Amino acid sequence: MSSPGVGHEYSADVSWEKRDILLFAISIGCTSQDELHFLYENHPNFAAFPTFPIVFTYKGNTSEVTDFYEVQGSNSIPGVPKLDWTRMVDGQRMMQFLKPLPTTSVGRQFALRTKVIGAYDKGKPGTVIETEQSLVDKQTGEVYTRAIGSAFFMGQGGWGGPKGPSAINYPPPRGRENSPDEVSELQMTADSAHLYRLNGDYNPLHATPEPGKKMGFGGTIMHGLYSWNASAYLLLKTLGQSDPANMKEFQARFAAPVKPGSKLVVKMWKTGEVKDGFREIRFVTEVNNKVVLSNGRALIRMADGKSKL
Repeated sequence: MSSPGVGHEYSADVSWEKRDILLFAISIGCTSQDELHFLYENHPNFAAFPTFPIVFTYKGNTSEVTDFYEVQGSNSIPGVPKLDWTRMVDGQRMMQFLKPLPTTSVGRQFALRTKVIGAYDKGKPGTVIETEQSLVDKQTGEVYTRAIGSAFFMGQGGWGGPKGPSAINYPPPRGRENSPDEVSELQMTADSAHLYRLNGDYNPLHATPEPGKKMGFGGTIMHGLYSWNASAYLLLKTLGQSDPANMKEFQARFAAPVKPGSKLVVKMWKTGEVKDGFREIRFVTEVNNKVVLSNGRALIRMADGKSKL
């Protein structure tokens, strides 16, 4: 059964300034001790953290606070029932980094172009919407990042759509599950979500306890994309000397909610696969020994010796 809405496209203008680059970096854990090039606009190697474009799904073309439910619910998909964004959580995200991102869009025009890949009916658990998003320079047509993502709408299935294909899994290497090559940690504060939401993701689920209680989470939870971006930060710092050019691809599946103030523990495994100088890394992110990000995979150029940054 073919999926309804496949090929449906829409586009939104996006923009950013240097302050947005700085805010994103500090919100995901970058420090002046190790990553000043992400935090100081006059650093000779000032750069955007590679995963920064993930914010454009929510930030769009403004730095003002927006109504999350109104903005996200404005794009309907042909053949799919209207979905309730107050009961949505992230499913999985994968991003490919094709060109270094300018540290500001001032003087240029960019758009985030979205195409529906599939709309899948999972029955009683809910509905999955899968999309492909490309960050494009409108004047040159150049694509800077490409992302595949899925949103899970809880308890909103049973409308007769296809169940969808089986997902591809990237578990830790067999026999080495309990022996990661690297382990890195990041301690959140009780207010980490309030800082991260200033990047443009103003979902009330991450700011006040009422939505989380309604959804069965017991209260406020962290943005899934906070854990996703913070894990990318730890991988790049640990294996790629925090050089944005050393990350080519990054992905993970959201496996469990994370409470504010938790400690993220990222376990990393190097595999034998190397292509164009980038090595495949498998990873999981845990909180209190519970996996919160699974299916973790990144392509990282392993930096040897002293950082050039």
